[in-house]
This record gives sequence, C-alpha cells and structure tokens, in this order.
Amino acid sequence: MYLGSKAIPMISALALGASALGAQAQTDIKFALDWRFEGPAAGFLLAEDLGYFEEEGLSVTIDTGTGSVNTIPRVASGLYDMGFGDLNSLVKFLDEDPEQPVIGVGMVYDKPTFGIVGRKSLGITEDPKSVEGHVLGAPPPDGAWAQWPIFKDVAEIDDSDITIESIGFPVREPMLANGDVDGVFGFTFSVILNLKAQGTPEDDIVEILMADHGLNLYGNAILANEDFAAENPEAVTGLLRAVIKGFAAAIEDPAAGAAAVAKRDGTLDVEVEQERLQMAIDGNILTPYVQENGMGGVDEERLASSIEQLKVSMGISDAIAPEDVFDSSYLPPAEERMLQ
Repeated sequence: MYLGSKAIPMISALALGASALGAQAQTDIKFALDWRFEGPAAGFLLAEDLGYFEEEGLSVTIDTGTGSVNTIPRVASGLYDMGFGDLNSLVKFLDEDPEQPVIGVGMVYDKPTFGIVGRKSLGITEDPKSVEGHVLGAPPPDGAWAQWPIFKDVAEIDDSDITIESIGFPVREPMLANGDVDGVFGFTFSVILNLKAQGTPEDDIVEILMADHGLNLYGNAILANEDFAAENPEAVTGLLRAVIKGFAAAIEDPAAGAAAVAKRDGTLDVEVEQERLQMAIDGNILTPYVQENGMGGVDEERLASSIEQLKVSMGISDAIAPEDVFDSSYLPPAEERMLQ
C-alpha cells in the first residue's frame, strides 16, 4: 500500500521510537574502581570493550578510585551504584554502622594482595619480624595498611619500636626508592613494579605477603549499594557475569588486557601493565579454589573464619556475620563462572 509523502517521516518516527525504547531498556551503573587504571583492572575494562556489558543491557561508567577502603563509603552513600573494594574493611565498616546499605556480591581477589614491600639494603627480609625497628610508610586509605592490626598480631610482630609514617600514594614508591622509609604497605603487584620503574634493582626488593604469614582473609570484592541491588537484581547479576567474562578474556590474552588499560591512560607502559596483570592473575585471582569452583563466590567457612580473625585483631563485635557482608544470591550459576 502506498503511504504517500508522509511515509518516510512516519517510518523515521517509528525507528526513533524503537531506538528510544531500546535506550530506556538499558540500566545505567556507576562503578568505582579501587585504584587507577592499572593491569589488574583489565577484567572490568575488557567487559566494556568487548561488549559484555551491552549484552547484559547495561551502560556502565567506570571511574578510577582512591584506595580500596575509600570505595566502600562511595558505594554506601549511593554516589556509586557498585564498586571494587576491600571486603575486610567492609566488615569493619558495617560493624561500626550496620545500617549502611553496602554489601559484597562477587569476589575477585580470592587471595588478598596485601603486603609490606621493603628493600634488602635497608634491612628488610622475607621474615615479617624484620620490620621491627624500622620505618614503614602507610597511605591511610590503603587496604594493606588497614590489615596491619591483624597482621602484626598473627605474625607476632613487636611494633613497639616501629615508626609508621603516614604518606600519600604518589610518594609511596619514591620514598622507598630514596630510602626515606624502609618499607611500605600496599598491593604488592603495584608497589613492586612501581619500585622497579623508580630504578630500584629487582634483587633489592623484598615482598612480605600477609596471606603467606597467617592472614586468612579475602581481598577485594565487587560491592553493591543494597538499595540499587534490590531495585535492579538482574543488572547486578548481569554486571557480575560480564566482569567474569572480562577476566576470562584477560586470562586468555593478558596483552589485550594490558592494552585495554593503557587505552585509558596514555602514560602507562603496556609491558609493565601486562606484567602487573599477570602477577594478579597468578597470585590473587586464578587460585586453586577459583579453578575448582568458579570466580566470584566465597567459601562460607573461610569467610566466617576470617571474620573471627577480624574480631580478635580489630575488635569486630560478635554481631557481624558472613551474610551481613557478602550476598551470593546475585551470582550467575557456577557453570557460567568457570575460568581456565
């Protein structure tokens, strides 16, 4: 049937209407990383670049962070719908104010990367007790520094003659490289590579990984604002599914992951970020538990045990329970979370 000269405008209007409905169907998510665009963020960025968010009907804005502890109040306040932050600091945050609407929904660092990095030439060795009598630099928002009260207890470190200097992230590695401090707290894959970039010889760098010395905790997890999650459960599950696919892609092709990161920050060295990403994959993400059970979940007994450790060392009350800090109901089925 001939529609006349009004046919094109009518068809255009219908197309625009369909396009508008499609746009409305997308769920917007503001997501806060724990830190800058660096190698370990590749899974989140590949989820965007490879269209995994779009496949889930999501429009995700990913912003950099200022520390894995600071992500928590940003999500709780609703400034961000979801984010990437330290699960242990979330335990403390919720113990202090149980009404805060934030919860962990997906584990990423099954083994935490919290550590102290020092220099042999300044008297630090792989023995945690070697930090006694030394000066340590600690950025206040850092997740590793947040674990110091627990770590010094389980590692039986006498801190009576340890000097802690509060320092900013930008000067952390330069201060250690210059010998202004003997060791620093941080995510080890970040500190070590940044130190090497500062010119510190690799054989002078010492890593004390807290998880290897009695700290039975989890690391960074994907967090969600509970109000947002209750209103958009499918979107939360969709984001988790997309991010897990993003990390699977990063594991399969770390070079592509590093390139995705460097695309967001032209000052980055792609080879360094690929090395940083590989360190995170090998040490923190693709653990034996994850290989057997899939990415994103937690072992309930282990989580309960870690909370008990926090109760002893950080004064967490008996009121906090695993279900208060982690909700696995948003996770995709296990078969969709398997990594190789």
